Amino acid sequence: MTTDTAWPYLEPHQTRGHEPTTYELKLARTLEEIFTHDGHGLADVVAGLNARQVRTPSGAPWTEETFRTEMQRLGA
Repeated sequence: MTTDTAWPYLEPHQTRGHEPTTYELKLARTLEEIFTHDGHGLADVVAGLNARQVRTPSGAPWTEETFRTEMQRLGA
């Protein structure tokens, strides 16, 4: 009996259709900071984004609805 010790190849971003944009990278870094320092709730995230003046793609402040919509658009 032979055992195969090789793990299957996994590309961490295999479902990504494009390289992240500058906006997407900034949003991701800011969300990591918010999760680390402010909290995990939707209200915490929205408040954290607005406090750091990271705006929606249209330039408006975040609301819970715009955050949900943007996460859906990004496939998160």
